[in-house]
Amino acid sequence: STGINAEYGESGSGSPYQEGGALYALGMIHANHGANIIPYLSEQLSAATNETVRHGGCLGLGLAAMTSNSAEIYELLRNNLYLDEAVTGEAAGLAMGLVMMGSLDEDALSEMIQYAQDTQHEKILRGLSLGIAFVCYGQLEAADPTIDSLSKDKDSVLRMCGMYCVGMAYAGTGNNNAIRRLLHVAVSDVNDDVRRAAVISIGFLLFNAPEQCPNVVSLLAESYNSHVRYGAALALGISCAGSGMKEALTILEPMINDPVNYVRQGALLATAMILVQQNEHLCPKLKHFKDLFAKTMSDKHEDVMVKFGAILSQGIINAGGRNCTISMRSQYGHTNIPSVVGLLVFTHTWFWFPLSHFLCLAFQPTYLVGLNSDLNMPKMKFKSCARPSTYAYPPILEPPKEKEKEKVSTAILSTTAKKLAKGRATPMEVDEEKQDEKKKEEEKKKEEEKKKEEEKKKEEEKKKEEAEKKKDEA
Repeated sequence: STGINAEYGESGSGSPYQEGGALYALGMIHANHGANIIPYLSEQLSAATNETVRHGGCLGLGLAAMTSNSAEIYELLRNNLYLDEAVTGEAAGLAMGLVMMGSLDEDALSEMIQYAQDTQHEKILRGLSLGIAFVCYGQLEAADPTIDSLSKDKDSVLRMCGMYCVGMAYAGTGNNNAIRRLLHVAVSDVNDDVRRAAVISIGFLLFNAPEQCPNVVSLLAESYNSHVRYGAALALGISCAGSGMKEALTILEPMINDPVNYVRQGALLATAMILVQQNEHLCPKLKHFKDLFAKTMSDKHEDVMVKFGAILSQGIINAGGRNCTISMRSQYGHTNIPSVVGLLVFTHTWFWFPLSHFLCLAFQPTYLVGLNSDLNMPKMKFKSCARPSTYAYPPILEPPKEKEKEKVSTAILSTTAKKLAKGRATPMEVDEEKQDEKKKEEEKKKEEEKKKEEEKKKEEEKKKEEAEKKKDEA
């Protein structure tokens, strides 16, 4: 990975977007286990002079050093935050939270909250809101003082941060008090972003008990507020991911026809998250939804935002060659930290599209790979008592078949058809005109011949008269 990315990521090697994207991708590859790549990313970030490159470098370094609690990396990221550049600061604030994730470090929290209250850049504020939430991850009641102070702040983005803190601090616990707090904010706050964040956070609390989520958000899915409806859709997608739960799909299906474009987008995304790794045997409605994704993508009259959601949905439902699922639990039943990070940052695609790549952190492989000591695949046989259709892959999409062109018969007028049926062929008007012309010509010739004959007769009569006169004179 370093060899490939080095071609794109070295400073001065090309476009700043190319360099920043390479550093971002390198951090994504080594997320949560990047001890070998951290020095390289730190060096590239320190040498960067363009804010786009620094943005990618901060994200990459934060991902690679996730949960490391490294003071050196935190300081490097904080220095980039203090540059007070909107694009760099957003990534730096998020990365600082990833590095200090789950530590509830008082110094880090106070610095991040203080800078969030002082900055004039909303981008930096949003990045720090995610970072602060990650610092509070898994801290339960210990995070309550921070949550209380943020929830009462005048700034709506910091109140939104408070909702994310609730979701991260109590992730997977299903804590009743936390759910009650989120539901209260979801129906009472004056800002739509805060209400949306509160509803989405319910999904993080209930991912260990997904069967409870449809009951909790069913009324919110019918709210008059479109942001609350969007949040309810994503909450269902997050908590019921990979389950194929019928109750969740029943709530989401009407939302796909919602009059608001981003609600339709959220419903499509949530549906794909629930149906990932399902087939028609396990979920009979799968074909209907897959056809819907394809139709939405190809519809020229569909809204661009809804099309974007349909494209992402098609990628989610076919993730990893249909060999991956979305799960926030490891195979041993513990919470999978990268999955939680990936899903929370993915919800911020609302603000910044490149953050959609974080979703790949939530994917977990469902295939089995067996290798021997020589790293060769041995021949193995497994006995399964289930029907093959139970684990069958969904059918591969086929390109549309070209239709054969049919020969079109010549049109026959109704009047012509009637006369033909009577056994009389009707001559065309052009033929009738020609026949009339011929008749006229023939009549002219006859008249001319008659005139000539009459003239000859007159001449002969004159000659006879002259001959008779001459005889009389003689």
